[in-house]
Amino acid sequence: MTDLSALFAPMSFAHGPAMKNRLMLAPLTNLQSHADGTMSEDEFHWLVKRAEGGFGLTMTCAAHVQRVGQGFPGQMGIWSDDHLPGLTRLAAAIRANDSIGIVQLHHAGMRSPSELIGEAPVCPSDNAEFGARALTAEEVEQLRDDFITAAVRAKTAGFDGVELHGAHGYVICQFLSPGINQRTDQWGGSLENRARLLTEILAAVRAQCGPDFIIGVRLSPERFDLQLPEIRRLAGDLMLHHDIDFLDMSLWDVGKLPVEEAFQERSLLDWFTDLPRGNCRLGVAGKIMDPAHAAEILAKGVDYVLLGRAAILHHDWPRRAQAEAGFKPVSLPVTRAYLAAEGLGPAFVDYMAGWKGFVVEEAA
Repeated sequence: MTDLSALFAPMSFAHGPAMKNRLMLAPLTNLQSHADGTMSEDEFHWLVKRAEGGFGLTMTCAAHVQRVGQGFPGQMGIWSDDHLPGLTRLAAAIRANDSIGIVQLHHAGMRSPSELIGEAPVCPSDNAEFGARALTAEEVEQLRDDFITAAVRAKTAGFDGVELHGAHGYVICQFLSPGINQRTDQWGGSLENRARLLTEILAAVRAQCGPDFIIGVRLSPERFDLQLPEIRRLAGDLMLHHDIDFLDMSLWDVGKLPVEEAFQERSLLDWFTDLPRGNCRLGVAGKIMDPAHAAEILAKGVDYVLLGRAAILHHDWPRRAQAEAGFKPVSLPVTRAYLAAEGLGPAFVDYMAGWKGFVVEEAA
């Protein structure tokens, strides 16, 4: 039987409190917040139940830092002090369950639906596919400042840290993409320029939030015109030179080969585990379901794993993995009633029903 003890070893960060284990709740879209971005009971319940279930770190869904950065209905907001009461209550409840609380900071950029935000979405450059307009230089600076303000707001609310969402084709990722970002100013061109938005946010968040605040970054290495060698180079640079505490690589599938044929001599995961990381912690997400698989991924050289679908199916995955020999998640599909019992509200259950093979409709 696979030795699972590594999953339950504590993990310290260069800044802030230590995790009690190597298990993070992945930041998961769930559509449960109120239309104005304030915290709903369903959002609160879903997240606190995961903290109760034993996750060493409980991360919120993507929280948008500008009103026009909203990417989906029912998204948590962190762009206004009106969001502070709900965020403060959530941070306290996560901490009370001995879990680290992290807010993922997000802006959808060109992926903000115009019907949702009431205007054309914004992007590093004009983008006909999404009907997005290019940000002015002044607007880029405002975007940067609003990410920084949101991080300070998270600290004010009592969270232990933030993660900057630089993955999945959202605005930071759009700046990183040499295909999407066609700017010719200091925010475009070289990788250093395209990463400037991210690195300036990181420096300011560390300066303003202090030495006890955890800062993480999520990157994805493929899609959206990203190039694996560039993301590998950026990942290494962030871990060694930009004062971050953890890097979260979203791989979609931790066992997959790179899309780019020139790099298929090893797995996508292996392109990142060999990078020097200094005091930074490296983790991965992507179809990690059962404890034995999670332990195998740790053994491949990462410091922690993020669980998404597995955490949806079992709020107490960490506790059960530690207490029950041979624990495996329930098989899909599951019923709506099952998901409700696991702490998902109606909007979240409806969202998961749109995932092929996840939810079985019960007979009337």
